[in-house]
Amino acid sequence: MMSRWARLLVVVAVLIGGPAASDAQRSSERRVANPGETQFDVQLLRPSGGPVVPIFEGWYRNPDGTFELSFGFFNVNTEEVVEVPLGPDNVIEPAAFDGRQPTHFEPVPESDRRHWGAFTVTVPADFGDRDVVWTLRSARQTLSVPGRLTRRSYELAGSVFPGRASMAPLVRWQPDGPVGRGPSGIAASALQATVGAPLEIGAGVAREAEAGEDERPINIKWFKHQGPGDVLFEERAVEVEPTAWASPGGARVVTSVTFSEPGDYLVRVLAFNVIQEFEFQCCWTNGFLPVTVVP
Repeated sequence: MMSRWARLLVVVAVLIGGPAASDAQRSSERRVANPGETQFDVQLLRPSGGPVVPIFEGWYRNPDGTFELSFGFFNVNTEEVVEVPLGPDNVIEPAAFDGRQPTHFEPVPESDRRHWGAFTVTVPADFGDRDVVWTLRSARQTLSVPGRLTRRSYELAGSVFPGRASMAPLVRWQPDGPVGRGPSGIAASALQATVGAPLEIGAGVAREAEAGEDERPINIKWFKHQGPGDVLFEERAVEVEPTAWASPGGARVVTSVTFSEPGDYLVRVLAFNVIQEFEFQCCWTNGFLPVTVVP
């Protein structure tokens, strides 16, 4: 398994200064961090004014033979939240795979300075050696990263930690609805909200019997993933203790969310065990909830 920093795949652009991606993509490749190096370089971090780096985490195979390409991001700012709407400044190519990427890029706590596996792109079984390229333009920087299946060293376990009794939690939006597990997650049916009026949202979480004696809490965190305005969660993060998630049907985590502007939003819920497992590309589950907000 590759080291934590080696998994920061090639970013086809110069991170701080340098030519635009259209020039750099043809001539050079630069890593955010080379193997054995660290992304916590003080020359990269700043309170504000820096770019967001798109990151290809790796790939894993689905039971039906298709593949998931997992992407995350690194906001080099310690304080500034960066917004990059879908469009020419935040695009995935080929266009058939565009649209699931985030538009809202938060800094993260000092202990873990990037966001791991925020979304995946599903490609067909015969995708071969083609690339899925995510390009972000922010802070006058153009940064691109290719997702590809050609490197076995970037093969991920998906939702199971090999050799250890750890699995990604289960997430479902409705008590009798389908279950998702792993970075690709589970999508919900769209809801409607009104600007300024709290909307109650919730997701069910549990673990499968195969998780064995894992009696750790399940950590839940809510994110604005896409949307034009501010999103405020009443209770953004919570720990679900085993007494709750191990009960029949699991536990249901509920919060309320308020939107500042009308438009189409995508809310993400993240269910994970402990932060340390992210550096081994395990074990978390994403859930995606579309919300249409009206005046």
